[in-house]
Amino acid sequence: MTTILIIIIALIVIWIIITYNLFIRDKNLIKEAWSGIDVQLKRRHNLIPNLVASVKGYSYHEKSLLEDITQKRSEAIKIQDIKDVAPTESNLSGMLKNFIAVAENYPDLKANQNFLELQNQLVDIEDQIQFARRYFNGAVRNYNIRVESFPSNLIASIFHFEQDSFFEISFATERNTPEVKI
Repeated sequence: MTTILIIIIALIVIWIIITYNLFIRDKNLIKEAWSGIDVQLKRRHNLIPNLVASVKGYSYHEKSLLEDITQKRSEAIKIQDIKDVAPTESNLSGMLKNFIAVAENYPDLKANQNFLELQNQLVDIEDQIQFARRYFNGAVRNYNIRVESFPSNLIASIFHFEQDSFFEISFATERNTPEVKI
């Protein structure tokens, strides 16, 4: 009888250790995934001054938009909390959409090789951010499932593992779906 009780207790302890380690693994996957997003956001932040500088010579009328983009970039660089990054980056993406739309109004700028290269780099960076975001959100999804699922939710509540937030952001290179009216 005592042997069975010792085996049951040992199995419970082993299960607790394994489940706890799975939570730690999931949290580290989320950190790794976030670092991928962070790298791409930094690449985008570094590209913005070059884009702004290439457009400044062509569009004197758009000075306030260029200044706003530069200001939002500065604000985005300073943010440390992951939960605050998404709204700021979405705002910056919206401004970049407007920026690209404004640039379309200047034929000389559209033909400028430097601007076209910068615009292509922006598209590439936005794609990389999207891939990193998918990986991050997949890691968060797996972790959240573990936090909510029985019996691992018992370990989650004991060790204060809480659900994590997904990273949602719009991209400057997204196109709006055209509205078709018949």
